Amino acid sequence: MSVAEELSAALAAGRWPEAERLLTGLAPGGHPSVLYNLGRVKMELGKWAEARDWLTRCLDAAPRHAHAWFELGRTELELGALEAARDAFAHAVTLDASDGDARLNLARICLRLGDYPPVRELLAPMAGQTVEIGALRYRAAAELTRVAKGRIRLDL
Repeated sequence: MSVAEELSAALAAGRWPEAERLLTGLAPGGHPSVLYNLGRVKMELGKWAEARDWLTRCLDAAPRHAHAWFELGRTELELGALEAARDAFAHAVTLDASDGDARLNLARICLRLGDYPPVRELLAPMAGQTVEIGALRYRAAAELTRVAKGRIRLDL
């Protein structure tokens, strides 16, 4: 069986340690898809800092890889880096405006960071799809109304 066949079988079966070993062997000078998949496998193994490194290498080689930006956003969330996660999801949305998961994750992070203005625009194409999207849009509108009426100050 070829390395490609072994790798495909390991990935399909969720044999992450085997996939990690095979991808690590292919990684030096590897194609961006190898770097991306190694980052994804590291995520599956809970090796978040290593996942960040491999996804970053993928993006250095292929900066328009929307899926890599999305997975980097997820990784940054796991590592507690909200601003970095926001930036990664923003790149994913810029590259693929139809990515509803990236839009939703970006909107959630904006709310957590108190950055309310982009939330309505991010979620507008998804309005009415789920209760959560409606709640996020309502929360952003309420916070923006409070700011506009001078009830709270965000510049403290």
